[in-house]
Amino acid sequence: MAILIIGLMFGSITAAVVSVLSYFSSAEQLQQYIFWGFGSLGNLSWQELGIFFIVYSLGMLLTLFSIKGLNSLLLGENYAKSLGLNIKQTRLIIILATSLLAGTITAFAGPIAFIGLAIPHITRQVFTTSNHKVLLPAVFLFGAIIMLICDSIAQLPTSDYFLPINAITSLIGAPVVIWLLVRKRKMLF
Repeated sequence: MAILIIGLMFGSITAAVVSVLSYFSSAEQLQQYIFWGFGSLGNLSWQELGIFFIVYSLGMLLTLFSIKGLNSLLLGENYAKSLGLNIKQTRLIIILATSLLAGTITAFAGPIAFIGLAIPHITRQVFTTSNHKVLLPAVFLFGAIIMLICDSIAQLPTSDYFLPINAITSLIGAPVVIWLLVRKRKMLF
């Protein structure tokens, strides 16, 4: 609960800083910010891709080192402690890996919605396992495939227009998340 509240407070602080910066920004800078908010897989230089690759690789490396801890935590903290797992260290590594991966992708591609939220649940439904040795590579692959499909749809091959990739991922992701929640809770309308 504390991590959720801290996350909300960081979100509020960040929104306040963005509001102040937006107030003092030029029209061109505001337009760049709005286009970044739409999300895009293009317009990156080779230098930016190099920085992205280094930071993303570090996040993936931390994620790979935490697989055993993630699998141990599936059965609860007491079970994980009985296996000799350092809970605080494992949580710190998981939070660092998640922050590096989400932050890096958001910084370079924009805040693309629903890929990080929907894909892990879809993958778990497809593979029907909780083993992170299977799920992590599968989520990585499914996420990349779905993202490329959404990007292809957003570029409208027969048109000169580009749709915001956030719109495409939301149109696909929101119904999937709703379906998963309804299915899990066995809600009837």
